[in-house]
Amino acid sequence: MMNAVKGIVRQGKIELLETVDLPEGANVLVTVLEEEDVQFWQAASQTALDAVWDNEEDDVYAELLKK
Repeated sequence: MMNAVKGIVRQGKIELLETVDLPEGANVLVTVLEEEDVQFWQAASQTALDAVWDNEEDDVYAELLKK
């Protein structure tokens, strides 16, 4: 199982920004994101979300809810 967890570096150590229940000795993989990479992926994610939420095919569900 893979989960993505945000974190930051403080005083040379990685600090997770949320509580995670990991067993002692768990293997982790850390990917360092440059600021421009973060902005790129956020913009790419927004485009994908807009395509999912703003589409005429889903209008049929709004019509069904009115009935």
